[in-house]
Amino acid sequence: MRRASARRTVVARWLVRHPRLLPVLLLVAGVLLDYNTSPHFSAEAFYTAAPMTAAALLSLRATILAGIGACLADLALLAHFGFIEDSGGLSELAAVATVSAFAVVVNRLIHYRDVRLRSMRRVALTVQRAVLPQPPTAIGPLRIAVRYQSAVADAQIGGDLYSVQDTPHGVRCLIGDVRGKGMEAVKTVDVALGVFREAAEEEPDLVCVAARLDRALRREAGRRAGVERVEGFVTAVLAEIPHRGTGLRLVNRGHPVPLVLYGGEAHPVEPSRPALPLALGDLDPEGDWVDSVGFPPGATLLLYTDGLTEARDGAGVFYDPVAGLAGREFSEPDALLDALLSEVGHHTGGRITDDLALLAVTRTSAGC
Repeated sequence: MRRASARRTVVARWLVRHPRLLPVLLLVAGVLLDYNTSPHFSAEAFYTAAPMTAAALLSLRATILAGIGACLADLALLAHFGFIEDSGGLSELAAVATVSAFAVVVNRLIHYRDVRLRSMRRVALTVQRAVLPQPPTAIGPLRIAVRYQSAVADAQIGGDLYSVQDTPHGVRCLIGDVRGKGMEAVKTVDVALGVFREAAEEEPDLVCVAARLDRALRREAGRRAGVERVEGFVTAVLAEIPHRGTGLRLVNRGHPVPLVLYGGEAHPVEPSRPALPLALGDLDPEGDWVDSVGFPPGATLLLYTDGLTEARDGAGVFYDPVAGLAGREFSEPDALLDALLSEVGHHTGGRITDDLALLAVTRTSAGC
């Protein structure tokens, strides 16, 4: 049973990677079936499926060629069996030709829909970039890299966010994931980033930064109606890298666990005290807790959203960044993030179902 499922998965992946061959395979299968069976058996279904498949997957030219190929294949087999002048044979050929012509129309409709979706996607991503600008690539001895990969379902904008800011209290970072998508998520992202930029400069303690974010996001959620009023929360991690020393401080508000990469190992930084996401702080009487860990020269802090750890392969297995990064070293954060995106793409077969944000900070030398 498992072997059959694995074979089906391999075949499906092969077809995804070589979609141009599917109409050809349908035509070849139709011709072989037609030629090697009774003259009264028709493979018309294969001949009509080929141009319709091309219409859905390929270009206009490929659709036209598939339609012509289907008509010629059917005509050749009808002539071979002597049905070319038979009314049934002519009806079959007319059906194949009609479906082939209709496939061209379908191809154009799909093309125009895709053009509109691409335009919507460009607008959405332009808005996203305006709200979510690129952080600096270097601050003192720290090298910084970010990546954002959008699932873009129907051109919706995701709610992943990140920010890096040099402040009098150290370099402060934020990564978060807003519940939901669309313009409501963008509004929340805008509020969170605006408050973080201000609080990161003014507040001497990372807990106070988290508290200001929590209050602002609660006010934002309170302006909404329905389920968004009670579920408009943001999971987040705040990080602080002091200008002096080799330490790292973290506040985790219900977000995937950060990783510190050092010496070829990926060390998860589990929060010593669980906390609720931002905007739900009034439900947590214990408040925030700062975790401090070492961050020596050569170490890299990796922050990410759940699009990384919830990426699944064909069998439903989640990607594990700790196992994927074990035994590997990266001198630059860009190389790390590029490798991660490549591995996730390979793990999922290119099927991205959730937005993915990555933020990596590498300390290249001691002290600032």
